[in-house]
Amino acid sequence: MPQSLTRDLYVVFGNPVNHSKSPLIHRLFAEQTAQQLSYQTIAAPLDGFTPALQQFFADGGKGCNVTVPFKEQTFALATQLTARAQLAGAVNTLTLTAQGELLGDNTDGVGLVSDLQRYLDLTDKRVLLLGAGGAARGVVGPLLAENIAQLVIANRTPAKAQTLVDIFTSADAECSRMLSACEFSELNGSFDIIINATSASLAGTIPPISASLIHAETLCYDMMYSAQQTAFNHWAEQQGAGLTIDGLGMLVGQAAESFAIWRGVKPAVEPVLAQLKLLLTE
Repeated sequence: MPQSLTRDLYVVFGNPVNHSKSPLIHRLFAEQTAQQLSYQTIAAPLDGFTPALQQFFADGGKGCNVTVPFKEQTFALATQLTARAQLAGAVNTLTLTAQGELLGDNTDGVGLVSDLQRYLDLTDKRVLLLGAGGAARGVVGPLLAENIAQLVIANRTPAKAQTLVDIFTSADAECSRMLSACEFSELNGSFDIIINATSASLAGTIPPISASLIHAETLCYDMMYSAQQTAFNHWAEQQGAGLTIDGLGMLVGQAAESFAIWRGVKPAVEPVLAQLKLLLTE
């Protein structure tokens, strides 16, 4: 009997989104796990995301990823939320359930943690998170769950960083012993891990932090990625950071988590990540 040509449909919404590596990543995951699916991009109008999302599911869509600038809107549109999505205040993964509900989840933090764990054990580490926007909020919970010693959230506007601290300490009072907030200029001491969750690298700039924070044992992680070294990682390397990593592994890791939610099988990240790295260097 000929194989059915029917493939479950998934997409990533964003604006812009044509540059997205997600269709390639999910195609490689599907090949690896023998899943029949189609994954495409949809560039939703900035003022027309909701009807575009509704149309996608009306046309038979099974699930979608959502990237900037629609994650907060997706949070509001989901009819059900996972606990980690509720804490993150943003949704990057939607699933149409058998009951017709839109289940919102956030896999960004899982993607970051799984990538970091390829390089070191997070237990008892002192972590600095630069930025307090949606990208930062999505990773706070998963970082805290790894028994780190301390998480300092620094932001140009300290009140915004303090808001994140308040959200997570309200949900779990135990978090108060490891969470704190400050502005960039107040940072001092040393950190095992410094994570850039700002979009500064997209503009070729770096957050205004002191070079004294960087040491030979410091792992510096930029959530952004590009074919060339990001501005933040280039700067961190110049300051003597022991290791610099960009966000490509986080991208593949969060995609693997989304794929597992939709298909019930967790794909292997390493071969897909290796293939993407090869493509970026060509």
